[in-house]
Amino acid sequence: MTHAPLLKCLVLICIGMFAFAFALVPLYDVFCDVTGLNGKPSLEQAEQSTQIVQNREVGVSFTTHAQSGAPFEVKSKEYSVVVKPGAMREVMFSAKNNSNLDKVMQAVPSVSPGKAAKYLHKIACFCFDQQPLKAGEELEFKLLFYVDIALPSDIEELTLSYTVFDISEQLVASNN
Repeated sequence: MTHAPLLKCLVLICIGMFAFAFALVPLYDVFCDVTGLNGKPSLEQAEQSTQIVQNREVGVSFTTHAQSGAPFEVKSKEYSVVVKPGAMREVMFSAKNNSNLDKVMQAVPSVSPGKAAKYLHKIACFCFDQQPLKAGEELEFKLLFYVDIALPSDIEELTLSYTVFDISEQLVASNN
């Protein structure tokens, strides 16, 4: 009795599974771009707004949390603000390195609801760059942003959330 047909079938299934797993990330990115889901805002510096909608207000809340084990404490000076679409708004954040070693922090933003991510534009953000903090050091960072005037009218509130990572070890490894 020959097992060749079964073996061929199993090999083809394995190749198909590998190809599907390899394609998942690009497929996910395309799906998120098409549907507007995911909440990944752009990490590019936006152009300044030239129009302001005077008769509409949108609530923007801020949350921060550190990756498990990251020695940083990051918080916004204001929990939430109310903005007019197109109007520039500045919010200050403080970040403290609670360890006794120099560290490098990277903040990764996300927006909810996810479909609002493409309407939140950052002019200045500590998330654009890696932020070195000396042992015990506390620094202030500025977020300068606006909500696009094209924000759908059914979105009245959004949340900008930052997850803060300790990337010190990755930098040491990449420099070796």
